[in-house]
Amino acid sequence: MAYFLKKSNSNNDIYLQIYESFYDPERKGSAHRSVRPLGYVKKLQAQGIEDPIAYYKEEVARMNQERKEKKESERKLITEESPERLLGYFPMKNINDGLRVKKWLDLMQSVTNFQFNVYELLATLVYARMVMPCSKSKTFAEVLPRLYEKPSFSLDQLYSGLEYMGQEYEKIIEIYNHEIATKYKFDTSHIYFDCTNFYFEIDKEDDFRRKGPSKENRHDPIVGLGLLLDANQIPIGMKMYPGNESEKPAIREVIDSLKRRNGIKGRTIQIADKGLNCAQNIFHAKKAGDGYIFSKSVKQLPKQEKEWVLNDQDFRDVKDNKGNTLYRIKDCIDKFNYEYTDESGKKIIIPLTEKRVVTYNPQLAKKKIFEIDRQVEKARQLRAAEARRFEYGDSAKYVTFQPADKQGLDIEGKIKVTLNEQAIEEDKRLAGYNLLVTSETKLSADQIYSAYHNLWRIEESFKVMKSQLDARPVYLQKKNSIKGHFLICYLSVLLLRLFQFKVLKNQFSSEDIMSFVRDFRLVRISDNKFINLASSSDFITAFSDHFFLPCNSYCLSNTDIKNMLSHRF
Repeated sequence: MAYFLKKSNSNNDIYLQIYESFYDPERKGSAHRSVRPLGYVKKLQAQGIEDPIAYYKEEVARMNQERKEKKESERKLITEESPERLLGYFPMKNINDGLRVKKWLDLMQSVTNFQFNVYELLATLVYARMVMPCSKSKTFAEVLPRLYEKPSFSLDQLYSGLEYMGQEYEKIIEIYNHEIATKYKFDTSHIYFDCTNFYFEIDKEDDFRRKGPSKENRHDPIVGLGLLLDANQIPIGMKMYPGNESEKPAIREVIDSLKRRNGIKGRTIQIADKGLNCAQNIFHAKKAGDGYIFSKSVKQLPKQEKEWVLNDQDFRDVKDNKGNTLYRIKDCIDKFNYEYTDESGKKIIIPLTEKRVVTYNPQLAKKKIFEIDRQVEKARQLRAAEARRFEYGDSAKYVTFQPADKQGLDIEGKIKVTLNEQAIEEDKRLAGYNLLVTSETKLSADQIYSAYHNLWRIEESFKVMKSQLDARPVYLQKKNSIKGHFLICYLSVLLLRLFQFKVLKNQFSSEDIMSFVRDFRLVRISDNKFINLASSSDFITAFSDHFFLPCNSYCLSNTDIKNMLSHRF
């Protein structure tokens, strides 16, 4: 509250004391207490203080000013450094430390002149990405100071280290794979591969960020990224390439590189979607002694194969517990011709024995037909409004553009637009059908279907990168810094998957885990006491109970937190 000078009449003199007013919780109001007795006025005057009352009023004013400055100083410190601490990353830290990759990264760093530890930088950026993804400068200024364990590198060192890690990203992934293979084991009997791309909001291309077919149908320069998973959906490889390059060679380069770097031997089955299905990839798998399961576009099949797909004969229904049809499935084994053009330009045809598995999903068909009708209606409205060609977007595949006169010349710059009824009918006829082609003739249709449909895990990993980890927008400009950024995103997904599948045995979704990682925050209220701000959830209760960790306790001590950070799963 405040200090004041108390004056009491006693023995024909005035007795002076400095008192303090304060809040008394028992009285629920203000109270006073003596801070310092001063003495009688006459005695103080005899000691040389000419006007004791005025003198000590100035002393009280000085004491109140010092108290005010101290409070303002304490208040200023609170605003400069948040009492909040982000701790949701601790399971990933425990897994990361347990992999013992630090010793290998320290050896790599020994030939550099860095005055910081590369492993500490790498690990800290991964944890920061998981708890609060944002730009590198904002991460340094706002996220890193709120981690329970504060890093010891500067912003300039962050950028230097990121560029170095991007330059060596394949070596770093190799190091992680070596340690994961030792501790957890990879299952490479099936390997899943898919590609995506990330756009950059820049006007000018460079040798890495090049314009190509963006997943978001944008016209900005993009960078391609291929991701490889093992049979248990653990990431085992990443390949980055310029955005104007085809995705199809990426699968060959990544698989060859990973097998060479990680000593992967024996036969694997490569699984990818139709975007990576080409003769070269199939021949490459066969040449390496591997198998493959690819999806194939029904629309692009030869007439005879398409008729087999659409023929109702030999289909069997797969039903749920209530007897509802989930999908229909059939298969056949036959020889199919593949052709490619060699380096001399000569076309070569090679017959391969394959199993073909076709499925028909009624719900997917219904959804697809609804989408076709929506696009057709859009095309009709644009046609009536005499819209320009670029305005049609995806609906352009259901219209035909042609000059208005029979000679093929424009008339007053106008183009005749007609609905392509044949294309509409064909797409509706093929709606709901999906075709898988595979070298694995001894596997049943159900086994092939099940193996292929685990490919959705790669899509989920890309989704985690793009949404939960905010892999873009990317504010970096240097090629290796960009690679370093995506390495951070890749390792974040890797540690998430190890936690999800190896520690939690796939009992919780990635959304549950990421919610915990973002939500588990503490506020320091004293030197040895924190308040847990995390919301109660099924995940945090089950996780705490299973591993005997106090994650659902309201009050936590430094010892509790250190036990979490040092826990080994």
